[in-house]
Amino acid sequence: MSCAQPWMTMGRERLTQGLLLRLGILLTAVCVSVHVYLETGWQAKPAPLALGHPTQSSGKWGKHSRAKTAGEPERNTKMRISYVRTLKREGPARKKDEEDPSPPCCPPLRPHRKTPRWHIDLQPWAGGSRSLEEEARRFLNYITTPQVSCASLPDDEPLQEGTKGAWTVCLDPKYSLTQRIQSKHCRVYSFGLGADERFLEYILARSGCEVHCFDPSLRQPHLQLAEMWLHRLSVDWRDPNPAIVGQRQYTNTKKLATILNDFGHRQVDVLKADMESAEWKILENLILEGVLDSVGQLLLELHLHWAGFEVGGDDPSVVRYWFSLLKELERANFRLFHVHSDPAKPHLFLHKNVLNASSAYTLGWVNTLWKP
Repeated sequence: MSCAQPWMTMGRERLTQGLLLRLGILLTAVCVSVHVYLETGWQAKPAPLALGHPTQSSGKWGKHSRAKTAGEPERNTKMRISYVRTLKREGPARKKDEEDPSPPCCPPLRPHRKTPRWHIDLQPWAGGSRSLEEEARRFLNYITTPQVSCASLPDDEPLQEGTKGAWTVCLDPKYSLTQRIQSKHCRVYSFGLGADERFLEYILARSGCEVHCFDPSLRQPHLQLAEMWLHRLSVDWRDPNPAIVGQRQYTNTKKLATILNDFGHRQVDVLKADMESAEWKILENLILEGVLDSVGQLLLELHLHWAGFEVGGDDPSVVRYWFSLLKELERANFRLFHVHSDPAKPHLFLHKNVLNASSAYTLGWVNTLWKP
């Protein structure tokens, strides 16, 4: 008996500890349930008071609560904070159910570019014979016939200087450039190789435009000169691949979409480019990637003495490709308003004298549906 008594005592102690442990767990569960019930009741009660503008009403609720409950314990403050967070979380769901008639604060942003395309749409042949003369006649008639006329403001003499010469802009009041210049929101991109003529850029800069000139031959990456920004950069129809050793030397050329993204710009009022026979592939890239939606006016110098960089095919196919690119511009709501040919240029059309055509034409298009 003396040996069994300690074992019985130990058994009773273990039983007592087990009962106490279970009782503690049960009391903890009851306390947690009561706490959750109270929290849910406090959060759900005032929710209808702050529908519509939760952030603003939550501030008012904080003021009234401090006035009424200045002597209450800290627990009420925690409940008010929980209430504000609950309103922010449940706000969208309540708005769906009650259909708030007030309009949203901000309109949705327009996409920067359309979905990229894989190829342009080639136009039908100019004639059944598919000859160079037929294609050249259709192409030359197209680029020498303006589609819209641009009246200018008679009382703005400095800007009038920008409508003279080879490079011009359209200052017709029915388009947005004049209003953008007057409101100091005008932005100009000018691309050129080497020492390019910048008379138009100076005029627009003095008129209040933000002018960026891109020239890969500059020694400094960025330079501010005469109210203009100069950048050691140029536009291309593709971005360089740094993994290819042969392309590392061309890292100062990028696609226009990449340049816009790097500079944080969404729109350009005037895009001027003299790319020395690279304009055809660059124009194709702008069309395929939908970047033209970000351009108000497009000024290009076209070089016709040869096909251009990476443009292949026989002569009639090349001219058909050129014509198809310009028709894509028309499809994108661009209309030709300016044509200029330098009589000093040689009369060469794909290394031939075809219809006495010049080897270079400076053209200007205006985006008739452009909304900055």
